[in-house]
Amino acid sequence: MQDESNRDGAQRLGRAFSKGHPALVTYLMAGYPTRETSLASLHALADAGSDLIELGVPFADPLADGPVIRNAADKARQANEGGFGLAETIALAADFLKEAGPDAPPVALMTYLNPLMRMGLPKVADALRAAGVGGVIVPDMPPEMAGPWLRAAHDLDTVFLAAPTSTPARLEKVALYSSGFVYCVSSLGVTGERSELPEELTALVSRVRDATVLPVAVGFGISTPEHVAAVARIADGIVVGSALVKRQDDPSEVFSFASELVKARDIS
Repeated sequence: MQDESNRDGAQRLGRAFSKGHPALVTYLMAGYPTRETSLASLHALADAGSDLIELGVPFADPLADGPVIRNAADKARQANEGGFGLAETIALAADFLKEAGPDAPPVALMTYLNPLMRMGLPKVADALRAAGVGGVIVPDMPPEMAGPWLRAAHDLDTVFLAAPTSTPARLEKVALYSSGFVYCVSSLGVTGERSELPEELTALVSRVRDATVLPVAVGFGISTPEHVAAVARIADGIVVGSALVKRQDDPSEVFSFASELVKARDIS
């Protein structure tokens, strides 16, 4: 559904899934605990070998996020003078991508529909293009409501979510409107660490695969190197969020943990 004619292929999210191994998709909260530290943590992820970075936009009502990410969003909004929201997150992504150069992993913003609409959809899309951001993940924007955004963001990737409760008809729509990859939510509920992966995860990934030709990345509850190795055996990508955000106040810890995740991905 997306127009790829005018975009630098290196910025597209699909590049992360073309390396011959499952993609490690890592999440950080922009501006947490400070802008400078979050920028350093972005570089730590790139240096560790992350294949794609999700950069969270601090937002007051993050309905899909659990306590770790909610707390980081609140602190980011309060810690940075003048607040920290969508515009500041796009500027942070631009600085990271400029500093990291052509070898930087592609970046997707994870945000909500309200910040997009407040800034204005065409303005957001233009700002993302100028920053070099590859696309967005918007958990509260179902495919049925995405028309205005998809028209504004025609050459940006938009990733939709498939859940354990998604019907075949819903999976068909998610596959039709997604670009870059399909985000497979491992279990019901909000983001956050889990002790074990759901027993039915393999079957869920298989259902999503049957509906799309795009790569399928699994997120929500992927917390340990053991989880990463297990998911890498059944999916095209593994998304790790809260377990990294917990370490985000120390970029050296982000680097060390992300390096462990990369090793787990590679030995799967």
